[in-house]
Amino acid sequence: MRHFGLLIARIVLGSYLAVHGAQKLFGSFGGGGPEATATGFDRLGLRPGKAMALLAGASELGGGLLTATGVADPLGPIVLAGTMAVASSVHRKQGPLATNGGFELPLTNMALSLALLSGGAGALRVGPRLSKPLTWLSFFAGAALAAGTISMVLRNAPLATEQVVDESEDVND
Repeated sequence: MRHFGLLIARIVLGSYLAVHGAQKLFGSFGGGGPEATATGFDRLGLRPGKAMALLAGASELGGGLLTATGVADPLGPIVLAGTMAVASSVHRKQGPLATNGGFELPLTNMALSLALLSGGAGALRVGPRLSKPLTWLSFFAGAALAAGTISMVLRNAPLATEQVVDESEDVND
């Protein structure tokens, strides 16, 4: 039963995040594609937007596929945990709930990624596991990349999306 539960968790998490990555990379499934994603990332302070959009899309698509299939486990959950840590930091100002555009969903995805990272993919997976040295290397490289990107989010101010009205003008004249 444990292996079946892990399979379901991997398929759900991996599939949804792979689709989310395809939205960014290709405009599939109603997504904006790389140009629209790049513009949004620039506004959020993730610059250069195009490179960051491609990195995020590739991380979600690749990490999602690796997680869903269990190939090279635990590489997929490592990639997704880092990507969702960044996404959580991007949504931090909107608070914890998704109804307000907050970090609820990326935090939930990150928690499930970490649970799969610590619990393993189970027996119902495709392909070999990642060796212990490559797992540790991947973990530290992913953590460094996520930390650097989160630092970028925290240090770069978002671009203004609305024109500021000069308060000295009297709009009633």
